[in-house]
Amino acid sequence: MTAAQQPAHAPVPSSPSSPAGAPGAGGPPHPGAARRAVRGGIGGNYVDQFDIFLPVVALAPASADLFGSDALAANAGLVFVATLLGRPLGAALFGPLADRIGRTSTTRVALAGVALTTLLIALVPGHEVLGAGTLAIVVALRFLGGIFIGGEYTSAIPLAMEWSAPHRRGLLSGTAMSMSPLANATISALVLLLLSVLDPASYSAWGWRLPFLAGAALAGAMLWYYRRGGVADSAAWTGTAKRPRPLRDVLFGAHRRALGQVLLMMTGLWLLTNMSVPTLATALQGAGELDARAVSFMMMCGTAVSAGTMLALGHVSTSAGRRATLVAAGVVAAVAAPVTYAGVFTTSAVPVTVLLVVALQVVAVSGYGPVGAYLAERFPTAVRSSGYGVGYSLSIVLPALYPYYLPPLQAALGERTAVAALLCLGGVLLATGAALGPRTGAHAPLP
Repeated sequence: MTAAQQPAHAPVPSSPSSPAGAPGAGGPPHPGAARRAVRGGIGGNYVDQFDIFLPVVALAPASADLFGSDALAANAGLVFVATLLGRPLGAALFGPLADRIGRTSTTRVALAGVALTTLLIALVPGHEVLGAGTLAIVVALRFLGGIFIGGEYTSAIPLAMEWSAPHRRGLLSGTAMSMSPLANATISALVLLLLSVLDPASYSAWGWRLPFLAGAALAGAMLWYYRRGGVADSAAWTGTAKRPRPLRDVLFGAHRRALGQVLLMMTGLWLLTNMSVPTLATALQGAGELDARAVSFMMMCGTAVSAGTMLALGHVSTSAGRRATLVAAGVVAAVAAPVTYAGVFTTSAVPVTVLLVVALQVVAVSGYGPVGAYLAERFPTAVRSSGYGVGYSLSIVLPALYPYYLPPLQAALGERTAVAALLCLGGVLLATGAALGPRTGAHAPLP
C-alpha cells in the first residue's frame, strides 16, 4: 500500500530528508519550520490575490484612456477573464510538478513569473502609442500571470496545510483565504489614495502603474522569502511515494469523483465572487451616482470586513465541521445575497449603500474560509497539489465567462434581477456541492 492509499488515520512515513519532528514524521511539528511554511502560504496567497484583483480596481478609472473609449465594460472584463482562464492552466502545469519535485521549488518558480508579468504590465505603453495593441499586450500578460498565480497557490497552500497541526488547519485556512478580501481592500485603498492626490489625467497617464509596481515588488519579496527564509517541504510529502502522473489520477483515476464534487462546490463560490466583486463594482460606477473614489471606498470597506468573517468561518469549521460550515454558507448566500444586492441599488443614502455593500461581501464570499483546509483534506499527499489546484482553478472557468453570458441574461431578466439570480445559483451550487462531499478529517492527520 502506498502512502497515498493509506487511510486518513494512518501515520505518514518519515524520510531521512524530513525535518525532525515535522508533521507526519512521528513527532510534534517543528515550530520554526512550521511557522515558515505557514507564513509563506499566507503571504503568498496575499500576493496572488493582490495580483488577481489589480485590473478590476486599478485599471477601471483609466480604462478609457488606456484601452480606448469603445466597449469599456467588455475590455475590462476581458482583462479580468484572461487572468482567471490562465489559472486552471497554471494549476494543471504546476500542480503535478509540486507533487513530483516538491512544493517549495515549484512555489519559487511561480512567484518569479508573477513578479515579472506584473512588472511588465506596469511598463506597457498607453493607447495613444499602441492603439488596440495596448489591450492585446495587457490581456496576454494577464493570461501568463494567471498561469503563474495558479501555480503559486497550487503548491504553497498545500505545503502550509501539511505543516499545520490538525486542530489549527481551520484557522490557517481562514487566515490564508482572508488574504483575498484583504488584498482587494488594500488595492482599493491604494487606488482611493491615488485618485485623491492625482487629477484624472495624471492617474490615467501613469498613476495606475503604481499599484502594478507594488504588486511586482510584493511578489519579489515573497520570492526572496522562499529562497532565503528556509521554507522546506514537509515530511508528509518527502515520505510519500511519488505518483508518475498525479494529474491523470485526479482527472481520470480514483480521485475523479472527489474532483467533480469539489468543482461543483467551487463553481458556486466563484460565481458568488464574480457577481459580488467585479460585477458589483462595475454596476456601482455605471449607475452614475457615485464617482470612482466612492466606489473604491465602498469596495474597500466590504472586502475588509469580509476578511474577518472569512477567517472566523475557517476557524469555526474545525469544531462545526467543514461540510456543515460550507453547506450553511451556501444556504445563507442563496437567500441573502440576491436580496442584499438588490437593496444596494434601491437607496440613495451613501451610508446605507456602504452597509449593504459590506453585507453583500460578507454573505457572498465568507464561505471561502474553510476551503484551504477542506481541499487539502479532500486529496491525499501524493496528488494533493494537483487535486487542490485543479479543483480550485478549473472551477473558475464557467463563472469567469460572465462578461459573455451576463448581458443576454440581463436583457431577458433585467439588469439587477439577472445578477441576483446568479447569486442565488452560486449559493445553491456551493451548498449542494458541499453536501455531496464527505466529512473531512478536521482533527486528524492529512491523508
